[in-house]
Parts: sequence; structure tokens; C-alpha cells
Amino acid sequence: MSLSDHEWRAGSEAGDGLKQITARGFVMKTVRGKTTTARKAHQGLGASRLAEMIEEATVDAYGEREQATGWFTMLEEHLELPFETEVLGLRVNVVRLEQRDDNCIVAVCMRGKARQAIAIADLPLPTSKPSGAEWIVAYRQWVGGR
Repeated sequence: MSLSDHEWRAGSEAGDGLKQITARGFVMKTVRGKTTTARKAHQGLGASRLAEMIEEATVDAYGEREQATGWFTMLEEHLELPFETEVLGLRVNVVRLEQRDDNCIVAVCMRGKARQAIAIADLPLPTSKPSGAEWIVAYRQWVGGR
């Protein structure tokens, strides 16, 4: 799956204009009539590496279900589980991944006996990232570019 040329997102801070995110990973931001361009940070991954990972996960995948299965396979193969992270201010353990019927990939988080599934695209990553966390970053890039 290729990324579209541009994606527009509303600015997140008060006073921001629109941000245009290009397939090459640049952010074009217009504020008060002036446009600036900056390289979007992808947690240490370059745009070419992200593109390679996206291609690897979705190669020969036709349709949303097959693409989600490709991502699930890459995440299962590369992401070291379990790992600790923080959700809503609480330390939790990510113990496994699941692919839901709606093609959403979720992280199953546990704290004591409590269990909660959180979409992997929304899961806060810890400061000390587990091995394979770059696949979550690539997945987020892919989801954002669809």
C-alpha cells in the first residue's frame, strides 16, 4: 500500500493552522499565512526504513484483512513481549497481541487481575522501548497514511 501524497491534520496547539504531512515524512505547517517545513520525527527511524517496513508487512496483501494480518504477523515476530508501559498513569504489562474481527490489532494489557485491550496504534510506548517497538512506529505511520 502506498501512502497518499498529502494528508491534512488540524493543528494540535492553540493558534496552530493546518499541518500537511507528506509521504516523505515532512510536516508542512501553515500559521498566519506562512508555511514552514520540518522533518517529522519517527522515533529514530528514517523515512526509507519506514517505507521498507511498511512494504515488508503488506507485500502481497490484498484488502484490509490481509494487510492487518501482515502487520499482526510482523508485530508478533518482532515485538518482545511482555513489556511494561504506562496507561492513564498506571503501570501495566503488555502480555500479548490480538487481531480483532474488525482488523484492529490490540495489545492486551494487565495490571494485577485486571485486563484491558488497547489498540496498538494508541498504546503509549515506554521510555525504554522493548525490542521490536520500531514495528509499532511503522504500523502507526501506515495507519496514519491510509
